[in-house]
Amino acid sequence: MTNGGEGALGSIDEVQRRFAAQGYIADRLLATTVFLAASLGKPLFLEGEPGVGKTEIAKVLAAVHGAELIRLQCYEGLDSSAALYEWNYTRQLLEVRLQEARGIERESIGRNLFSEEFLLQRPLLKALQSEGPRPPVLLIDEIDRADEEFEAFLLEVLSDFQITIPEIGTLRARHVPFVILTSNRTREIHDALKRRCLYHWIDYPSFDKEVRILRARLPEVELRLAGQVCRFMELLRQQDFYKRPGVAETLDWARALLALGIAELDPVAADATLGCILKYRDDIDKLRQLGLEGLVEMALMPGHDPSAAYAPGP
Repeated sequence: MTNGGEGALGSIDEVQRRFAAQGYIADRLLATTVFLAASLGKPLFLEGEPGVGKTEIAKVLAAVHGAELIRLQCYEGLDSSAALYEWNYTRQLLEVRLQEARGIERESIGRNLFSEEFLLQRPLLKALQSEGPRPPVLLIDEIDRADEEFEAFLLEVLSDFQITIPEIGTLRARHVPFVILTSNRTREIHDALKRRCLYHWIDYPSFDKEVRILRARLPEVELRLAGQVCRFMELLRQQDFYKRPGVAETLDWARALLALGIAELDPVAADATLGCILKYRDDIDKLRQLGLEGLVEMALMPGHDPSAAYAPGP
């Protein structure tokens, strides 16, 4: 059973540098948590509002390591068979018929049916049995959507990185995967699971950080427009919407403005592209009642210099 190896992150600065090369702007605190999780071999538990970049960290980490990304999307009713393994009953049935056709003695037919050959690996088992040159990145996305019973099952898997299949025996991880769990905090996750992880809360980015994120992902967006977009989003998040926009919406909106050939934000363009930012009709109606034009004017006011996002820190 191995962990780390070639491609391991050697320092906090290296985490920031290699993440930035993949277009992900990680602040010092996040980079430190990622570095420690990788160094200590502990799962990383990320909480935050939807759309702030939690899932993206797993994708970037897999790219940085040149490792396979294995994703388990959680949902209500998720059980161990969908997360761990299932028997391939269709193939087992075909095997029985083949053995009958070959004239194998009746008492010997089907003796090999419950072997690894007939096992369908689901994400957790696939991560434990990965044979790649590097440990895979296992993303357990939106764990807060799963039932508490599944959370308890997961606790057992993450404790020992091994599972027991009654018909086969105990299978241990060939490499300890780098595990990332995400939660949108629709419910509290049990303390026992949190204790096994390093925790990090990802908040909405500051104006400066969001400008850097936007320009890292979409360098074709002019700095002036990037500043206007990010300031507008900053103002929007100060309002009490049912679903406030995240970074994902900022990037979608900037792409939409680029596609429309808009170089400077204006109320008409903002109104026409609201569907990129807000996903509920009540939120769109509320924004129009608040005064979309006034919000755009505030976003265009001097005082938020996007070039300052690239100024050296203290």
